[in-house]
Amino acid sequence: MPGSRTGQWLRLGAFLAAFVLLGVFAGGWLARQIQARGPLYCIEQAGTLWNGVAPLSSGFEPECPQSESYRAEVRSGDTRVEQYRVQGWQPRALLPAMKAGGYLQITDEPIGPGNYSAFLGRAGVPEIQYLANQEGDTTLITLSGRP
Repeated sequence: MPGSRTGQWLRLGAFLAAFVLLGVFAGGWLARQIQARGPLYCIEQAGTLWNGVAPLSSGFEPECPQSESYRAEVRSGDTRVEQYRVQGWQPRALLPAMKAGGYLQITDEPIGPGNYSAFLGRAGVPEIQYLANQEGDTTLITLSGRP
């Protein structure tokens, strides 16, 4: 029965196509999970600031918070957080790049020795919290907000 053999080949082809699609989706999911567990899980576009707003200047080392709660929030898409470390006390070092990328500085708050805070946004609405903390002979700058 030639018709039945054709049907078998069509079913096999459909099964293989579904299997390949499942593999593609599972592979993408797995890649995101591995990235979310790595040390730079929070940096979406390497070499850029705030996911492509501006190129990252030399001298800044990207980092991500080690907190499991931050990892979960970033992984779920509820929060974006990026951290950069630079030598010396340079609390406002990344502000010019963020401004060049279209963000306005809404606040400017030296909190106390070794701590600085600002809010940035577009159209005067706060979107990003900018925190700088002095840690030894370096400054850790944390940007956080909604993706």
